[in-house]
Amino acid sequence: MTRFIVVLGTCSHSGKSTIVAALCRILKNRGLKVAPFKSQNMSLNSWVTSEGKEMGIAQAVQAWAAGIEPKEVMNPILLKPKGDRTSQVIVFGVPVADKSAEEYYQEIDGLKAVVDRAIEELEREYDYIVVEGAGGGAEINLYDRDIANIYVASKLASPIILVGDIERGGVFASLYGTMKLLPPDIRPLVRGLVINKFRGDPAILEPGLEMLEELAGVPVLGVMPYLDLNLPSEDSVSLGDKRGSGEGRGDGEVGEAVEIAIIRLPRISNFTDFEPLEREAKIRYITPGEPLGRPDAIIIPGTKNTVADLEDMRKNGTEREILAHRGAGVPILGICGGYQILGKKIVDTGIENSNDSIPGLGLLDLETRFDKYEKRTIQVEKTVTGDGPILGPIKGEAVRGYEIHMGMTTSRDLPAFGDDGAVGADGLVIGTYLHGIFSNQNFRDAFLNYLYSRKNLTRRSALVGDGYDELARAAEKYLDMEKIWKMIDLDPERSQDCS
Repeated sequence: MTRFIVVLGTCSHSGKSTIVAALCRILKNRGLKVAPFKSQNMSLNSWVTSEGKEMGIAQAVQAWAAGIEPKEVMNPILLKPKGDRTSQVIVFGVPVADKSAEEYYQEIDGLKAVVDRAIEELEREYDYIVVEGAGGGAEINLYDRDIANIYVASKLASPIILVGDIERGGVFASLYGTMKLLPPDIRPLVRGLVINKFRGDPAILEPGLEMLEELAGVPVLGVMPYLDLNLPSEDSVSLGDKRGSGEGRGDGEVGEAVEIAIIRLPRISNFTDFEPLEREAKIRYITPGEPLGRPDAIIIPGTKNTVADLEDMRKNGTEREILAHRGAGVPILGICGGYQILGKKIVDTGIENSNDSIPGLGLLDLETRFDKYEKRTIQVEKTVTGDGPILGPIKGEAVRGYEIHMGMTTSRDLPAFGDDGAVGADGLVIGTYLHGIFSNQNFRDAFLNYLYSRKNLTRRSALVGDGYDELARAAEKYLDMEKIWKMIDLDPERSQDCS
């Protein structure tokens, strides 16, 4: 019989995703068949499966931690916010419609059948399933329609671990309060508490931990420290973790480094594309209207609404600054929606948010049309075909990535990667639909080597380990794994690492 364990949080970004990933890797290392599951995820960071289905990036990360291929059944409902209280609803990896919150909740009973089907499919294949909730577990105004926490917890009636984020403050109150607010049938399922993202001396917490255990009636399983891991971020909430200077995880570690400005579009998506750069460059996320400063390169990322974000850039003066930097020879890279923005024209027939034709930045000779409610989602491998100082050194080599976009683009510039993208005449303006492009060592090297050489700096490649095993080791060190094994009836002999 399949065993389930549920990880709920006191709030969004409490660290549920990393705890689930840790448990998936630990169980995988013991030779067990384990899969992650999150019934409903709201995220603009997504992944495309090998079958072309879209799912939340967090469940893809958890699947990799479990040593298995990500499948849309692990995240059967994905909501991608578009603004104005509207989200694109994706069911089993396929976009269904754009719906307001009210419209979505009117159909919640039908979506429960989607959740049931997904669980049944996973049960047929895996021995252990680690379930992640969404947001805070005690949203008392949503209990009758909370399919991500209450419905799943009630259906499975499995042990629950409750995670609180100490960085946000009030962690004792949030853990105890969440427990007390859970429905009477769910509360007894909570078997342990975890305090996450602690940066100090755990001994300081000891008196509070003892009092919390006495008040809550369940053990504190451990205090997880703040971890700087080589893993993709789950959603835009994680952008708040990028330091005030915008220098990301590379801050203080890369010495003299190039500086890359990434436009923090209001509807930014898949900013995980740029996290491989953070250990080797100073990354600054710039909100439209803020000064760009003196970056060595500018990146326009993906967006859930290309037209609206382009108009926002234009209104706030960011377009003007980008064009001025381009005139000064600064390289410009656009990915997905950012690629569309680099072109001469965008024609929207009501698919995004208008019935109009608006000019792009005009840095590439291309046009994009939105005239069908169809999304291209596919994993791809392309050959570098572009020229210039960035792409020239790797011309003819292969790169891999994945596409998630609406709209069709026609270009008269030289393609950057086979039949994808475009590169300007001097090779310093590059556009592509390929998400994950910086996960290719050859492209990352070509991009960073050029930027470093322009400043006569020596690039020091970052040595990055396996974030999944690092996370698993931390969980085994700081959490009471024996209590967790008992929750899922795991034989102690099977809890020995066989990796």
